[in-house]
Amino acid sequence: MPSRRTTVTVLLLAGLVAVLVGTVRADDYYSAPGRLSLWYAAAWLLFAAGLWALRKAPDRTAVVLVMAGAVAVAATGLVAPPRTSTDSYRYAWDGRVQAAGISPYDHVPAAPELVPLRDAWLFPEGRAACAGPDRATVGDGVCTRINRPRVNTVYPPVAEGYFLLVETLSPEGTRHKPLQTGGALLSVATAAALLLVLRRRGAAPWRAAYWAWCPAVPVEAVNNAHVDVLGVLFSVAALAAVVRHRAAGGALLGVAVAAKLLPAVLIPGALSGVRRARDALAVLLPAAGVVAVLYLPYVLASRGSVLGFLSGYVREEGYDDASARNRYALLRLVLPDDWTLPVVVVAMLAVVAYVVLRGDPERPWSGALVVTGTAFLLLTPGYSWYALLLVALVALDGRWEWLGIAVAGAAKYVTGPAFPGHGDTVGTIAYATAAAAVLAGWVLRRRAGRGRPQGTRRAGPPASARPSGNAGISA
Repeated sequence: MPSRRTTVTVLLLAGLVAVLVGTVRADDYYSAPGRLSLWYAAAWLLFAAGLWALRKAPDRTAVVLVMAGAVAVAATGLVAPPRTSTDSYRYAWDGRVQAAGISPYDHVPAAPELVPLRDAWLFPEGRAACAGPDRATVGDGVCTRINRPRVNTVYPPVAEGYFLLVETLSPEGTRHKPLQTGGALLSVATAAALLLVLRRRGAAPWRAAYWAWCPAVPVEAVNNAHVDVLGVLFSVAALAAVVRHRAAGGALLGVAVAAKLLPAVLIPGALSGVRRARDALAVLLPAAGVVAVLYLPYVLASRGSVLGFLSGYVREEGYDDASARNRYALLRLVLPDDWTLPVVVVAMLAVVAYVVLRGDPERPWSGALVVTGTAFLLLTPGYSWYALLLVALVALDGRWEWLGIAVAGAAKYVTGPAFPGHGDTVGTIAYATAAAAVLAGWVLRRRAGRGRPQGTRRAGPPASARPSGNAGISA
């Protein structure tokens, strides 16, 4: 007979699943973002309560609940078409273009050369079909669900290979569902990988629920089918491997970077505690080599640049201009705009140096979390799915306070539009709150460490179940 705590955990998980179904089915992003934000808030509160109940579960029970929850939570993302992002339509288009033997980097979706590949799903016609806020005009009476249809794709080669694989395996007319299904499978696989790493390290397996039950996963990795989840899976594998096998870890990190460029921010973590150039090169050379090899087929098959819209994206999102798009929002509260970019560079170099020189080579994810989280707080990105990588790092490391950054991203992206003219303020407040949570967590952990007499350790569960969140870097 299950214990009362297990019963409570199951009930909270069931409540989370029910709320996530409501969140995904609510088509409120454009019409009622404030109401959608309430769904998000309810999901995150149930997520937190479920984790609190799960943390005292026996290891075997925790493993079962984590994986059962991973499947149930991921499945909620399948109950509706993509709700808050149109990126997956570009994925489907890139896969279709490649299946026709054409490089995805050579033509924009609106190009007349690709008209024969169009269908009514991705390129609807008529005033009624083109009236939605997520449609872009590409011709007389013709629109598309694909965002930025007049710019080249920005996705790296592993992502493009994934799009082609999904297109090849998908039955005719299945539309968005294969990409969502792929996202669900990758999400569950990531949960399983996290469990495996935690169990092998002797850490508490319930921590995998930080990823498996996180509301960001079904919304962003499954419903919106963001390819970031593919990069997350390879990132987890890379950080786990690099502890004992630097070359293998570096190669896997190269695959992660070639799936979504963001995992490049993990490189300092992978180099934690490295003292010799030979050890650093054992990681860096395989990573760079794998990226080069994976790009090579597309370089040979493409007439144009395989970097696509990357530089344009950086400009469009305001990363090259501190006064644009509310990037660097926290720094701009206290610094002139002209100072912001230099301060970001100096701050990131300092954090990277600290992680590489003082990091724990047995816990590369600890340093990776610090670098990644710091980058988020300094850059204050506007897209919530970027934080999927950070969520997985929290599961590996155990410092839950960094999850506030994922909440901040969702608030910026979903809640901001509910306050016309003040959306940037909402995002700034959310990221400031997340930064305060990280700082508070750091202070509390430092005090807890100093409060224990030298040579003693805090009472807790046995080593096989004890989380190692206070080891290594705790900033």
